[in-house]
Amino acid sequence: MQALDFFEGLEADNSKTYWTANKTTYDEAVYAPMAALIEELEEEFGSGKIFRPYRDVRFSADKAPYKTNIAAVLGEGYVSLTAAGLSAGSGMWMMAPDQLARYREAVADHRGEELEKVISAITRKKVTVHGHDVLKTVPRGYDKEHPRADLLRNKGLVAWQEWPPAAWLSKPAAKDKVAEFLRTAHPLREWLDTHVGASTAPGRDR
Repeated sequence: MQALDFFEGLEADNSKTYWTANKTTYDEAVYAPMAALIEELEEEFGSGKIFRPYRDVRFSADKAPYKTNIAAVLGEGYVSLTAAGLSAGSGMWMMAPDQLARYREAVADHRGEELEKVISAITRKKVTVHGHDVLKTVPRGYDKEHPRADLLRNKGLVAWQEWPPAAWLSKPAAKDKVAEFLRTAHPLREWLDTHVGASTAPGRDR
């Protein structure tokens, strides 16, 4: 698959020289298929946007100019392709302080029982649900022996699935796999939207 070969080459030589020499491959074998995938899924899952391929290196010790993946948001989901394969996610990766407060409050009371059921149903379909930026201990103010202590330690919560390189990645099956994942993960995002919602802090998108 040309897209995987392109990213393998970029990982080995993340330079303007490589990028310029292989720009046509990126346009035709990487960007165009991702754009087509997003367009086909937008009607069911909402508008999509492909991220720029350039890294922001202003405050990074790593000055490699290009991202070694192509990624896009799609409604409530995220899709990425690298040399290692295809991946998709859905949830809240990094909660703002006001979101985190609402999340913990909901997890601690009876709404947390509903979340456990949602997560159980998703994982039974072989989709992973995991926390992001997980605390070592239960946050202050909550019982260390709380039955959902593991969930309380999360500062983000996402459903995630990965598919290793395979011939179907360049075929319509890729769309079916991503769509199936987003449908499976939707109850998690629905719970988060209902009980956490968007941040209302100044300067945050609402």
